[in-house]
Amino acid sequence: MAAKSFDMIVIGAGPGGYVAAIRGAQLGLSVAIVEREHMGGICLNWGCIPTKALLRSAEVFHLMHRAKEFGLKADGIGYDLDAVVQRSRGVAKQLSGGIGHLMKKNKITVFMGEATLPKKGTVSIKTDKGTEELSSKAIVLATGARARELPGLEADGDLVWTYKHALMPKRMPKKLLVIGSGAIGIEFASFFNTLGADTTVVEVMDRVLPVEDAEISAFAKKAFVKQGMKIMEKSTVKKLDRAAGKVTAHIEAGGKTETLDFDTVISAVGIVGNVENLGLEALGVKIDRTHVVTDEYCRTGVDGLYAIGDIAGAPWLAHKASHEGVMVAELIAGKHPHPIKPNSIAGCTYCHPQVASVGLTEAKAKEAGYDIRVGRFPFIGNGKAIALGESEGLIKTVFDAKTGELLGAHMVGAEVTELIQGYVVGRSLETTEGELMETVFPHPTLSEMMHEAVLDAYGRALHM
Repeated sequence: MAAKSFDMIVIGAGPGGYVAAIRGAQLGLSVAIVEREHMGGICLNWGCIPTKALLRSAEVFHLMHRAKEFGLKADGIGYDLDAVVQRSRGVAKQLSGGIGHLMKKNKITVFMGEATLPKKGTVSIKTDKGTEELSSKAIVLATGARARELPGLEADGDLVWTYKHALMPKRMPKKLLVIGSGAIGIEFASFFNTLGADTTVVEVMDRVLPVEDAEISAFAKKAFVKQGMKIMEKSTVKKLDRAAGKVTAHIEAGGKTETLDFDTVISAVGIVGNVENLGLEALGVKIDRTHVVTDEYCRTGVDGLYAIGDIAGAPWLAHKASHEGVMVAELIAGKHPHPIKPNSIAGCTYCHPQVASVGLTEAKAKEAGYDIRVGRFPFIGNGKAIALGESEGLIKTVFDAKTGELLGAHMVGAEVTELIQGYVVGRSLETTEGELMETVFPHPTLSEMMHEAVLDAYGRALHM
């Protein structure tokens, strides 16, 4: 039986793969997509979306406790963890089903199964019904990534959890240890801490949220500690002793090791790319530390083979994957898209308070040799923030003193994950401080602080 032929085959239906398939179909290509587990990938089913649903429940719970501040009465406040999880799963299911609908609407052929690349231009799929062979001049790898497991700290689903276990907790942790304070670790720490778990976060780097600007990290840490979290920086979990209902963690800091007991551990120590069992090595694809090496257009160096999203390396963000998917589909269709600038991709963390950033931190800008101007504006100086009862936060801007280019923006506080996009658009349009200063921001909004942070960089802040 001859292999079915397509203009483009996408392996993996996460936010990179399914978006690539849709864009390819829009451009008139015949497209097939292969997925081994869930339409929507990790992001929709086990990542971005269900975690935001959980965190929203925690946020509402936190606000209920503050009812009195707002002149409201709420008695007997509590939660039902199963119902919180059920809501989160329902949200994920609704969106996952939506992807199936988008595939149909765009006439994309879906194959559910495991893909391998036996030779260039060929995809073999192991399905329930047997093996199917497809051929195409253009193949897009969008197989994503999974949780990194460190030796001795492996998850067992009972005492030690990965993000998947943490999304569907069998019980409410009483004493929780979170290993790693990147976005995933700190979001789960925030969720369980808000619901009453005694939470400790261990971070190997010198500060929590280590990729963020140092000032923002410090501000966030202060808020976490105030909420009752214990934060251990420059610390390493050396081993975990597991017993019935108890884990003893050996934590090393400054050459000393201490042992602490917990009933639950969440390991969030990074991710590894899903590069195995595809046949990539035999094709001559370069793999570096579990990620496929690509050029700026996501080309692997093997003719007609592209890699997008998490499998192609940092930043490990759904929106990066989607954008790469669009770019690659346009390349395959013979268009001339611009390559993606990793520095113009915003990162968002949905802990409480939220954290968001784009571009260079103050330290990185100095390292790169820029002469800089830095502006800051606190939430306490903003009318809308005070009216919302969210007066703790900070917006920080970093400019090139010579050209006025916005090099970076960093925020911590309520709704900053929504605000950051203003600066992202500004960077994309190559805005300068002058244009930002002349932009009229509506009142009363949190976004006015973005204006003030720019003004402050030039000694012109009005409300501080």
